[in-house]
Amino acid sequence: MATTLPIKISFSLPDGWQAAPPDEVGAPGAAFVALHPASVDGFMANITISGRMRSDSASLWQIADESVRRLQQAGSVEVLKKTEAGTPDAPGLTDAPGVVQNLRLSTTLKGEPLELLQSQVYLGMEDVKDPGKRVVIEVVLTAKSTQLQALIEDFKAFLRTVHPADDATA
Repeated sequence: MATTLPIKISFSLPDGWQAAPPDEVGAPGAAFVALHPASVDGFMANITISGRMRSDSASLWQIADESVRRLQQAGSVEVLKKTEAGTPDAPGLTDAPGVVQNLRLSTTLKGEPLELLQSQVYLGMEDVKDPGKRVVIEVVLTAKSTQLQALIEDFKAFLRTVHPADDATA
């Protein structure tokens, strides 16, 4: 079952991307999924958004590591690059503090081997009324290597539009 985010966010999809019901496209843990129909090449590139409340002291870096361990349960995962958002490697993606992690995933689709690349962005937003609580939003682009170069600028443009909604309570 598709999840909901613990806060309301707003964003704008770039041209060529279409929202899809998470449950219908095999992403039941996501709150939002966008597909890029023109990129079909044995795999349709997608952007997913998920998030949850965190009351622990795990850093965004550690939360990104948790994702790697979770993905390793389904196949081989290689961390290609990991950096703080707002650095020269990942400038101005959003106003929220974050971590950007790029992965290579080896998996299967319909019994055939498939190599995918993911760009994962973890954004932390503290509760202004209770700094011990925070929301961590995960925004992920998944694509084949042949699709990534054509779509990465769309993903960066999309990330620049992600922010808490004016009424950010869920």
